[in-house]
Amino acid sequence: MRVMIALDATPQCVEIVRAAASRPWPTDSCFVLLHVLDPFPYAKAPISLGLAKQAAQQQLKRAAKLLEAAGWKTDSAVVLGRPKKIIWQEAESWKADLLLVGANKTSTLTRWMLGSTARAALRHAPCSVEIVRPPSQKPKGEKLKILCPTDGSQYSLAALRSVASRLWPKGSQVKVISIPEPFLPLGQPSNCKSKEMEELNAAALEDAKKSATEGAEILSKAGLKTTVQTPLARRTHAEEIVKIAESWGAHLIVLGSHGRRGFDRMSIGSVSEDVALHAPCSVEVIGGASGSRERRVRM
Repeated sequence: MRVMIALDATPQCVEIVRAAASRPWPTDSCFVLLHVLDPFPYAKAPISLGLAKQAAQQQLKRAAKLLEAAGWKTDSAVVLGRPKKIIWQEAESWKADLLLVGANKTSTLTRWMLGSTARAALRHAPCSVEIVRPPSQKPKGEKLKILCPTDGSQYSLAALRSVASRLWPKGSQVKVISIPEPFLPLGQPSNCKSKEMEELNAAALEDAKKSATEGAEILSKAGLKTTVQTPLARRTHAEEIVKIAESWGAHLIVLGSHGRRGFDRMSIGSVSEDVALHAPCSVEVIGGASGSRERRVRM
């Protein structure tokens, strides 16, 4: 598995790499740490640009030692250009299977990256993309809480199969949620009779339960401890997912990039994009439904 980690090359980036190094990965995995340095601020200061590049290289090499100590082959690269464009292009050129974009709340640069740069990665990268947020508190015993939203689409199923294919820390929990799609938004006038509305909403709830159960079965067969939930949406789907992640204390959210409810990487405001940018934890968006560019884990 080929994993690219895009970092801001500040001292805080070590926490992002530490989070990656702590995970189980396929035995043939390799990593590259990437920092994209925008040369524009140094247009009239070439010496300063050289010093900034050298400092970034040194920071990445220090961070790479964490992965190397865990036994993973790791390279690092500092590339000149606009991060918004270069990161996903480098992932494509390197044929990455997974692109990790570091997010650290103490870094002003990373907060900026989580705007235009992360959106560009989510929409254009040819592989799965994860926004990595190191937990404020280390999971007890390394057990993880993984939240998997599903709408029953082939893209959601691809994300669930990706989770099922991996070796997670023993005792990790997975919660599968499917949010019923109401017939009409609250407050919107309808020509349907009350009974018809009830029947349509009941059908939507049954459809959500079916999607959640189907997802749970995929994970349970892989030996994962799984629960299901079909919450009624009191806000947008993305906001509901983020709220559940907060209340449950999720460490990771994994969801598909397309689907009936806007899991669409090319759509501004899509569910996957909104969740990735606003969740309190790391979020992985699985690219594609065929599985050709998903994580491939040999158990």
